[in-house]
Amino acid sequence: MSRTTRSTRTAFKDRVPGGPDGRRMLLIGFIDKCGTGLWATAMALYFTYVTGLGLGQIGLLIAVSGAAGIAGAPLGGRLADRFPLVRVIICTQLLRAAALLALLTTDDYPLLVLFSAIGALPDRATNVLTKLYAARIAGPDRVRYQAINRTTSNFGWTLGGLGAAAALAVGTSTAFHLLLIGDALSYLVMAALTLRCAEPPAPASSRIAAASTDPAPTTKPSSPWRDRGFLAFTAGESVFFLHDSVLQVALPLWIVHATDAPAGLAPLLMVANSALVVVFQVPLARFGSSTEAARRLLTPLAVLFAVGTLALAVSALGGRTVSIAALITAAVALTFAEMIHTIASWEISVALAPDDAQGAYLGVHGLAQSTQRFAGPLLMTGLVSAGPFGWPVLGAALAATCAAQSRLVRRRLTGPSLSVAKVTVSEH
Repeated sequence: MSRTTRSTRTAFKDRVPGGPDGRRMLLIGFIDKCGTGLWATAMALYFTYVTGLGLGQIGLLIAVSGAAGIAGAPLGGRLADRFPLVRVIICTQLLRAAALLALLTTDDYPLLVLFSAIGALPDRATNVLTKLYAARIAGPDRVRYQAINRTTSNFGWTLGGLGAAAALAVGTSTAFHLLLIGDALSYLVMAALTLRCAEPPAPASSRIAAASTDPAPTTKPSSPWRDRGFLAFTAGESVFFLHDSVLQVALPLWIVHATDAPAGLAPLLMVANSALVVVFQVPLARFGSSTEAARRLLTPLAVLFAVGTLALAVSALGGRTVSIAALITAAVALTFAEMIHTIASWEISVALAPDDAQGAYLGVHGLAQSTQRFAGPLLMTGLVSAGPFGWPVLGAALAATCAAQSRLVRRRLTGPSLSVAKVTVSEH
């Protein structure tokens, strides 16, 4: 082995927080996104061509699954506070595989809805559980770890999407079945790799309690459901997560129905979104290296939301050239908004979660993304129907939410209601 190769591997190890388990969990996340990219791209077509469902039936199935998945995040967080985190993660991976494989056993519509809903629960719980594992294994470098995780995940999603495109070009039932089986097998591989991961250290207060010879405390753990400030923060987060639906749902529909831009621009903008995340997510992470720094990111976030939504409105007012330029501007602005929001959301949500109920708090925070996945597409179709003037309204709402969220977090950082000690990530 050359000295250059050894130094490159050493440098990679030094750049990834969390040691061997941190790197192993990154690999697990990469495999997860490869498998998800295989199935998610072809899911609607599978139900159309293989099981013979109509458009309305598919829409209802996806809606019911999305509604069921909302409970996955808080349920996963709750379980993580009560049981070893690694075991909970393995159980969700196995349940995801079982629910997918169950789809192969039937064409009965109620059963397809049931299996899809069952699979949505561990799918949504996984986001919270992997976030919790990263927060514990990476410690003070958790923001950088999450940035690296998003970069590798985008690589995985892209590779999975390319694999799905190749299978869809064949278009046979066997090809669709192989996509589904490939995703299920990815979960089994993930479970095997997770078995090799050590249980991460519990939050400080839990470790102290476990080492003490005194009787266990009789006070109940903190509850996010009684924490109005944290619930308000989560509500604001659900508004911010609309950037997902804007990019994935509204943008393609808007290009086709409201602009003079070619329809082929939509997938190119999605590729640009992934490429920008791969290039800039890790470098941007340094701007959220403390909770206060993450809070300050809410100001440029408001500006990016305003630029992105105004550009969408402008794209419907000009000719082909103006439409293309405005749409590219919107996609770039909203992609950077997505990256900055991810950094701020990750750091602030972990900082506001108390040690004695970290899983429960992050589970409730996970409701923001789950709710957006359910309600966001409906809102986006309404905005597209409303025409150009709906986008400035959305931009104003997002900017106002940024201002409200900044004030809320600042009060939590300086007031006695803060869930954690007043210490920045860099001081851990």
